[in-house]
Amino acid sequence: MISDYHMHSYFSGDSKENPENNIKQAIALGMKHICFTDHQDFNFKYKPGYFDLNCDKYFEELIALKEKYKSKINIGIGLEIGLEPHLTETTEKFCNKKPYDFIIASTHLIEGLDPYYPEYFDTYGEKEGFRRYFEFTLKSINQAQNFDVFGHIDYIKRYAPNKDKNYILSEYMDIIDEILKALIQKGKGIEINTAPLYKGFDKTNPQIEVIKRYKELGGEIITVGSDAHISTNVGYGFDIAKDILIHCGYNYYNIFINRKAEYVDL
Repeated sequence: MISDYHMHSYFSGDSKENPENNIKQAIALGMKHICFTDHQDFNFKYKPGYFDLNCDKYFEELIALKEKYKSKINIGIGLEIGLEPHLTETTEKFCNKKPYDFIIASTHLIEGLDPYYPEYFDTYGEKEGFRRYFEFTLKSINQAQNFDVFGHIDYIKRYAPNKDKNYILSEYMDIIDEILKALIQKGKGIEINTAPLYKGFDKTNPQIEVIKRYKELGGEIITVGSDAHISTNVGYGFDIAKDILIHCGYNYYNIFINRKAEYVDL
């Protein structure tokens, strides 16, 4: 069973799940490794402090769970950090506060606006809203260094007014290519995020064409994550993720331990 390297617990503002339930679900699925990647996003204006991670309590609780379940599964302590160019120094310092096993960088806010809320697409519309997201992502990646993998690259289409109905990949492939090249140049990976599969979509984030292009450009590091916020979604759609990996030419996926990529045969 592919190891899940993107999951959340009640240490993230948008989850109420006990981390032990995620662990039990992963063990029941036969996983050998998992990694918690709870959220830290600064200046979340919609609910101040909502995505402020209490990293001391986070480590205290997860270290105890690592010890409790060490004979059954290897538990990583990771982080999902929201990137914004003007907060690069702040996020870099936060990432250095604790000895994380793995750090996912993501774009959740675009110039302070969260596309989850109607304000973003009301302001920009869908086509411009999609492009602004990718341009902002590229700018953030070019300025950041302290991360391992960039998460759910085309996340923006989850929250458009018409979901992905009006999202045409070819209209954004130029900027997506630049994102992929920037990640490869920095030695960073991407993930196959299966959350859309339990949210009513038929494609992962990113979709298979982007994953294939990353491989064509020389990208080597790729993790798989459910982005689960409830334990029943741990490992969701990983059979599809495996098929995508094989189709794109991978015979492995990656896990991270102490910020170092390890290669696991499929």
